[in-house]
Amino acid sequence: MTHAEREAATATALVAAAKSGDGRAFESLVRRYRKRIFALALHICGSSSEADDITQDVFLKAYRALPEFEGRSQFFTWVYRMTVNRSLNARRDRARRGEDTLDDPRLELAVAVDARSNPGREAELRQTYARLLRALDGLPGDMRTTVILVSLQGMSHGEVAVVFNVSEGTIAWRMHEARRRLHLAMAPEKLQRKRELSAELSRVLGEHGLLIPILSKGRA
Repeated sequence: MTHAEREAATATALVAAAKSGDGRAFESLVRRYRKRIFALALHICGSSSEADDITQDVFLKAYRALPEFEGRSQFFTWVYRMTVNRSLNARRDRARRGEDTLDDPRLELAVAVDARSNPGREAELRQTYARLLRALDGLPGDMRTTVILVSLQGMSHGEVAVVFNVSEGTIAWRMHEARRRLHLAMAPEKLQRKRELSAELSRVLGEHGLLIPILSKGRA
């Protein structure tokens, strides 16, 4: 049995226990997926406070709807789909109101980890990482969310296809097109050299579900 299969089997058992009235089983599901759900919401909506609210709302909605959950999809697919929809709605609502976040928590975390209290390096990194994130945020909604699920959340093309209810070929095309657009978005600045993320930054961002390897490694 693969890791993914074991993960799915464990989640299925916890869902069955939770549906039978075991509150601790649902708490285990929350602990198992909360960090990834928060990171997904954060990357889509760009606000820590909104991401926290979305995460709480998603699990509350999942808990209330658990008796009707028939298990036609995996639990994580179910809550991921709710998170994607809720986060995209929050982002659109803020855009309609003309609001924007003053500080991007993704940028602040990256700079804090990699600048190492060096003001000059901090200024350079802030500019570079801000451009990376602007390029990611500039992608069409479905494409950006696909990149987040595949490259940041580590989901397979098949898993993401289930979340979006599209073919794996569509997911593969979105990833290919996203890489092309991201590299084009970075080209006008004519960087003297491509900056790789430091090992420490990669580790910390990975732990928070915020790593952006599709941007940092320059893969075609």
